Amino acid sequence: MWQHAAPVAFVLFAWWASTGAILYLAGLPERTHRRSMAIGTLALLLAFAALHGLRSANDTAAAYAAFSAVLVIWGWQELGFLLGYVTGPRREPCPSGARGWRRAGYAFQVVLHHELALLLLGAGVLALVPEHAPPVAWWTFAALWLMRQSAKLNVFFGVRNLNEQFLPAKVAYVHSYFRQRPMNALFPASMLLSVAAAAWLWRSALASDLAGPERPGLLLVATLLTLGIAEHGLMVLPLPSHALWRCWLPERRNRPL
Repeated sequence: MWQHAAPVAFVLFAWWASTGAILYLAGLPERTHRRSMAIGTLALLLAFAALHGLRSANDTAAAYAAFSAVLVIWGWQELGFLLGYVTGPRREPCPSGARGWRRAGYAFQVVLHHELALLLLGAGVLALVPEHAPPVAWWTFAALWLMRQSAKLNVFFGVRNLNEQFLPAKVAYVHSYFRQRPMNALFPASMLLSVAAAAWLWRSALASDLAGPERPGLLLVATLLTLGIAEHGLMVLPLPSHALWRCWLPERRNRPL
């Protein structure tokens, strides 16, 4: 039982703590942002170095280490976006009259550099995946990327909870490209596909013939994808999802949410 519970507990804590740490750094005064980005970039380089060092490893500890390294890599681009270093060439609010494809074009310009950074980071992770070992690192990055793209599209088309309070003043203009509405036509399809993928991962992870690091690796990714589905659900439910990270928000810790 513990071999199943340990990966789940690890992902739950890592997801909550890593998200909270990024929100904390993004919420600090702007004078600290350059230092935070420098530290994050150093962590990024160390994470890639760790993945390179794990190329010949094939045990349970390596699965956890690869998963953790990818979380650090992913955290770098999240931090870079919130601090305004990795966004796009357009850094102003959406024009009030923009509709349809024009609005979509403006929104893409806002995140263009961010999207390119994701592709480069993903290529780096894929290049370091060992050919004959469980590709936990690549599965992890792919799950994060797919759920992030789905989240971006859904906030663009419209959801109930936009969590705009997570955006520092430097990138507050991004909120103008979101749309608030109970739900959009893409959301059910996003959830259906995500749930199907998670169900396949859980079924594969719990198969009786798995051995070595394959089971914990699949459990790590399955849990992460399930959390992504839960985050999607919180987009449309009348619940204060931001309360999960209230203690991490420096400027808001003593304010009611």
